[in-house]
Amino acid sequence: MTEDQGQTGAPVEAGATPEERLLAELNPPQCEAVTHGDGPLLVLAGAGSGKTRVLTHRIAWLVATERAQPGEILAITFTNKAADEMRERVEGLVGRVSRLMWVMTFHSACARILRREAGRLGYKGTFTIYDESDSLRMVKRCMRELDLDPKRFAPRAVRALISGAKNQLLDAEGFRGQQGSFFEQTAADVYELYERRMHEANSMDFDDLLVRTVNLLELFEDVRRRYQQAFRQVLVDEYQDTNRAQYRLLQLLCEAHRNLFVVGDESQSIYGFRHADIRNILEFERDFPDADVVKLEQNYRSTQTILDATNAVIANNRSRKDKSLWSELGEGDPVHVRELEDEHAEARFVVSEMERLVDEGGSRDDIAVF
Repeated sequence: MTEDQGQTGAPVEAGATPEERLLAELNPPQCEAVTHGDGPLLVLAGAGSGKTRVLTHRIAWLVATERAQPGEILAITFTNKAADEMRERVEGLVGRVSRLMWVMTFHSACARILRREAGRLGYKGTFTIYDESDSLRMVKRCMRELDLDPKRFAPRAVRALISGAKNQLLDAEGFRGQQGSFFEQTAADVYELYERRMHEANSMDFDDLLVRTVNLLELFEDVRRRYQQAFRQVLVDEYQDTNRAQYRLLQLLCEAHRNLFVVGDESQSIYGFRHADIRNILEFERDFPDADVVKLEQNYRSTQTILDATNAVIANNRSRKDKSLWSELGEGDPVHVRELEDEHAEARFVVSEMERLVDEGGSRDDIAVF
């Protein structure tokens, strides 16, 4: 693709405006998403359909049309790597003004807010952020204080319950009220002491970054209004992987202007074990009745045969949004299925296939194993 061609290969006319150049690079559904007006929008983006392109071009379009100043844009994703890639691509579209935007992970955005506002919650702005190992040590310390046997109550399991409760926005009392087993009630005791000791140490764990920011926005109307006014446009990548705390944070930030632009695919939701709640994307239109929906169904990576196979598999999902991926890359080679007796036979088969491909002149760089 040359610099003056879009994803569809359409040439850009000389003298085109910045907006026209941006839109020339998009297919019709992508263009519809990028030029969406005010209010909530759900972009259902199938695999390989250009969702990052849509997000970054949406940001560039908001700036080019002056619908938002760079500093009024909050773009959220889940990993530091994804955030770095998005920042780089946005800067390529809009230049150095991208550095005024908040393009970062949920946790980074919350940490930045809390550094400024921690005093409202009784913390110092210099609070320490505990990683998982630090948090686990604090759980073990609390268990020792409560004289609990770590062989009977595994510290990692206790910590996982506490983390799950926080991501559901349950404090120790709320968690205790929902649990029935002796182990869970004991975990609630640890949770209660853990919260006190963390506050005394002027420390927060990763889950606290989300929870305390939600607490801050819920408790202090002036702070909530300030950040609602600061972030006139909120964009979220991988929305299918948001949890209850992240959902509530977005709700609080957008309840005044409702300019929430989310991109996701419920068929790619894989983080349930990290408390992601797929209902956030499945019920988006219920929670935002005025929302528009755009489907990105053209796939740019795979042949139609591969997409037909994946569509047939996904059609069996009980909870899903209706969409069907298609491609202009042709039918391609057939999909081969092998059924073997166990995982060891599967591993041997995969290795033998890789060796065969390499012996026939293929490169290991062209092989992926899922």
